[in-house]
Amino acid sequence: MSRLQEFKELFQQMKQAWERNEQAALVMLISANGSAYRLPGAKMMMTRAGEMFGTISGGCLESDLYRWAEQAVDRKTPHVQTYNLSEQDIWGLGIGCKGVLNILILPIERKDEFWLKINEVLERNQAFSLVLEIPTGRRLIVQKDGKRLGDTASVPNEVVERARSVMEKQTRAEVFVYKGHPYWIDAVKPSESLIVAGAGRDSIPVVELATKAGFAVTVLDPREELNNPRFFPSAAHHIVKHSTALSSNEMMDCWWVIMNHHQQHDEDALQLALNSHPRFVGVLGPMSRTEEMLSNIGRNFSSGPIRSPLGLDLGAETMEEVAVSIVSELMAVRSGRNPRPLHGKAKIHE
Repeated sequence: MSRLQEFKELFQQMKQAWERNEQAALVMLISANGSAYRLPGAKMMMTRAGEMFGTISGGCLESDLYRWAEQAVDRKTPHVQTYNLSEQDIWGLGIGCKGVLNILILPIERKDEFWLKINEVLERNQAFSLVLEIPTGRRLIVQKDGKRLGDTASVPNEVVERARSVMEKQTRAEVFVYKGHPYWIDAVKPSESLIVAGAGRDSIPVVELATKAGFAVTVLDPREELNNPRFFPSAAHHIVKHSTALSSNEMMDCWWVIMNHHQQHDEDALQLALNSHPRFVGVLGPMSRTEEMLSNIGRNFSSGPIRSPLGLDLGAETMEEVAVSIVSELMAVRSGRNPRPLHGKAKIHE
């Protein structure tokens, strides 16, 4: 599984490279056995001129990967590069991760209709599964409605069905073997929609950090002088209205952080959130205040996925520290994790 926004940003960088008449390759982690910096599905872009965007290993392997990317681009041929970081060779010395990584380097041609179609799907913010046959690079995308684009004749129906079935539940990209042929399947999903109700100063680091964590953030606050791109440049949307002026149908299946610091406004936002089939409703402030607000609107803690007080107990005091606490809880819930220290764990990624 990978995030659509990351893929979109990589593609934007690739288009900029093409505008400079540079050749480019998409570099993807297709499998990892043992410890690795990122999960399968991680992507980055490399140009023939040496420009890089994104990361696979956090910097350990990128310089060597560029050497292989150069060759793949020059030959216009996909290449799978394997690194066994557990071996006591140049890669095993001094590198923290000791896994075996298989990385696909795929040259992308500017006029390739397949990738232009993928760009269109990315721009529409639609979920899809990307299928690549290894090592030939034959490719296909399967959309949510079952529509296929790419090498439809060369990818078996059984592989297509697998790609369709994992679109919602996949947590990391996988290699699916069918009749001896390996196919890499990566479910590409849009970012979760997060609504931050309240455009106070303490919302600024929350919006910035949540965006960096992969959420598509909307700021909801009627004050135009505060709710604008100047204060929230990373926000995907600004709704300059009161919660009472909005329909629940406009806000379905969103994540919510309610932090207006005004009880009536918080109650209005809480009512709207609970009427909108929310995925998560976090309310800033003590539990007693949230209980009072819920009582005032005729609700209780069983009315939805309410989290109060919002945030993990990290000893946060400053606005920035509170933002870390809030976004940490959002990430933990999104990944289905019970947050705890990594200390003592044999594996970082389960």
